[in-house]
Amino acid sequence: MVIEILRQEHRNIENLLIVLERELDVFARGGHPDYEVVHAVIGYFQVYPDVYHHPLEDRVFEKLKVRDSAVAAKIGDLAADHRRCAERLRKVAQAVENVLADRELLRQTINDIIRDFIEQERRHMAMEERVFFPAAINALQPADWAEIASRLTDQSDPLFSEVVEEKFEVVRRHILQLEQEAEAERSTHF
Repeated sequence: MVIEILRQEHRNIENLLIVLERELDVFARGGHPDYEVVHAVIGYFQVYPDVYHHPLEDRVFEKLKVRDSAVAAKIGDLAADHRRCAERLRKVAQAVENVLADRELLRQTINDIIRDFIEQERRHMAMEERVFFPAAINALQPADWAEIASRLTDQSDPLFSEVVEEKFEVVRRHILQLEQEAEAERSTHF
């Protein structure tokens, strides 16, 4: 159950990275991205992963260190990785604020900051999916999973739950539109 939650949240995060990437593509071509969408994506990353997703992963990792310290050592310092993710996000938020405030910045600099964030988020999630989650599944005992699950909050994902917070509604609509476009494109190829 816990790993399934984390994997679903990774899929949700990937959807947001795709949205951010598409808005960045508009910016890179000299256009004006939908800053309401960009702000909502940044807002989501500022709240949900750091407050709910990463702490859950950290609890699983703490149990993994007890059950298989050698594997945990190979994974490294997951909490430090999460702090680096948050720092990259702060840089993204600052870059977007600088653009909106008409501060003199090269488009390439903004592009590089945001693309680095996207790339590093994907790399981090891929490591977790490929190394960390399987290691946890193999090493943790049912009692470990029960303890972790007992500490889960009732906080649902503010963007991907049935009751979407108002500030994230624009992003949810954008994601649904992208999914419809992708589905239409797939159906024309078959």
